[in-house]
Amino acid sequence: MNELKTNSGAKDWLEAELEDTLDEDYELEISEPALSLEIAKIYKKSHPPSIERMTYFRELLRLQSELIKLQSWVAYHKKKLVVIFEGRDSAGKGGVIKRITQRLNPRIARVVALPAPTEREKSQWYFQRYVPHLPAGGEIVLFDRSWYNRSGVERVMGFANSDQVEEFFRDVPEFERMLVRSGITLVKYWFSITDEEQQMRFLMRIHDPMKQWKLSPMDLQSRVRWEQYTKAKEETFARTNIKEAPWFIVEGNDKKRARLNCIDHLLQQMPYEDVPHEEITLPERVFNPSYERQVLPRELYVPQKY
Repeated sequence: MNELKTNSGAKDWLEAELEDTLDEDYELEISEPALSLEIAKIYKKSHPPSIERMTYFRELLRLQSELIKLQSWVAYHKKKLVVIFEGRDSAGKGGVIKRITQRLNPRIARVVALPAPTEREKSQWYFQRYVPHLPAGGEIVLFDRSWYNRSGVERVMGFANSDQVEEFFRDVPEFERMLVRSGITLVKYWFSITDEEQQMRFLMRIHDPMKQWKLSPMDLQSRVRWEQYTKAKEETFARTNIKEAPWFIVEGNDKKRARLNCIDHLLQQMPYEDVPHEEITLPERVFNPSYERQVLPRELYVPQKY
């Protein structure tokens, strides 16, 4: 009877842990976005139904469990993986990155999102400020925008002149071949959405106080310069889609499908497999009869408001 109660208690605990895991996903989901009723109506009218919520969560959890296997394989074999996320503003790059890293070890898988270059960095070799962030053996690095800023935002917004852009296009294929020759696996994703979808997402951010911070002056200019960004993208693809590191386009109008498709595709790029693991056992706690735990002052504790 006691054993039955113990098993029942363990089951209840495991179910509570699983519910907590799903709650984290649900929290992310319902935060996207807190819309005004009018915007919500427009959005619903212009979008076909997406994947059913529980189907999406189940598939996301399955893919995330595979990402953990990939992480273990990378760490065990000292592999080096770089994943680049580029594309239109509001196309869903951040949402995919968040779901990829959500259950991974940040010491193995890290995100690099560099700010605008300093005056000193502007005087350096263009790729120089990206090189320190490349992975060592056993690491995964996700670039939330990368050196392709030069052929995109810097070019369109006038931060780089035509000579600098041309030099970038000459250098980047060889730079990426050097990375691949050094043992880095380089995967490049471009997130694509329609003009109408980007406009809708910008409107949602304007009306969502939890997301207004995502709207920078550069983002707003991307609406004005839509065609210029399109031309920049087309030339970028034409001149940097090399066999050692080809581009992969993620259709981002449906966020849920974009996340699942991108993660699934990324897993397919790596020949990962299960790796040996030492069996983990919980050691017995050591009790010292001569130790007396000190009573700490109440003011050190966070008030239990909830």
